[in-house]
Amino acid sequence: MRIRATVAAVTGALALSALAVPAAQAADVSGVSGADYREAVAKIRQAAHTPSGATAFSTKAAQDEPYALDASFSNFKIAKAVKVGATGHYSTTVTYTLTHGADVDITAQDFLTGPYLYRGAFATPDTTLFGVKPATCTTATATTATCTGKIDIYPGEGDLLNTDAGTWKGAALAIAYNGQDPAGENFDITKVGYADQGDLGTTLVQRGSKLTVNASPEPVKKDATLTITGKLTRANWETGTYVGLPSGQKVVLQFRKAGTTNYTNVKGIQTAAGGALKTTVKASVDGYWRFTYAGITSTAPATVAGDYVDVY
Repeated sequence: MRIRATVAAVTGALALSALAVPAAQAADVSGVSGADYREAVAKIRQAAHTPSGATAFSTKAAQDEPYALDASFSNFKIAKAVKVGATGHYSTTVTYTLTHGADVDITAQDFLTGPYLYRGAFATPDTTLFGVKPATCTTATATTATCTGKIDIYPGEGDLLNTDAGTWKGAALAIAYNGQDPAGENFDITKVGYADQGDLGTTLVQRGSKLTVNASPEPVKKDATLTITGKLTRANWETGTYVGLPSGQKVVLQFRKAGTTNYTNVKGIQTAAGGALKTTVKASVDGYWRFTYAGITSTAPATVAGDYVDVY
């Protein structure tokens, strides 16, 4: 679900205190009458920020905005990269510390918190990625808790455009519905508390990539020429397919001698049009040939399983 504002999550780990006591967190959106979590938080977030980029909400809410909740976020842990294929479901885990005022009841059934990712300005992002469920938290002190949440991505459902590949910023939010039903006819947003914070970290959301390899002829006579071909492709999030990368991508040919465990670099080559790969080597001993790709900012690394060649 793309809300040109949709949420994604990331990986990391926070050490929990041995004395921490689990806080009752809504594991789904039952605490807000079954409303879709992503749609619900996107609605509150949008109402809390003005188009100018300034935070609109305050301790005294206007008619169409939530009031400022006494909460902040820190220790945001996120994976360095999130690799997303052409279709399917991808998720990554985020951990962070939630600090809140003594008057904020994070154990309430309709209190929600969660991580998200965004691109562009924090108050008016180009797009966002959220999880499909709120985070779960464990209380550490009377006013702090350690929280774990996921960011879920469904490329086949329009969560990402190809131009979204690259660096995203991490953020977290908290919502206290205070008994208000976001799906109800009498929903009063001014009675809802909201807090969010951006620039908590960064991650790469990358287009997944694939490599193929084929060495021929098989078997091959010793000292004869061996031709190794393959193709480098990456996910096209807009069509749900894998397509060849532009020419000039750097790929390394590697070899592993039969009976050994480590691959060694043989030569570097570049892709031709459509991601095509082709090179030649002299056959010397039995072993496995493969290509490996280090990746670029927009595209994840990839390594293909070796193709065995018998040399006689």
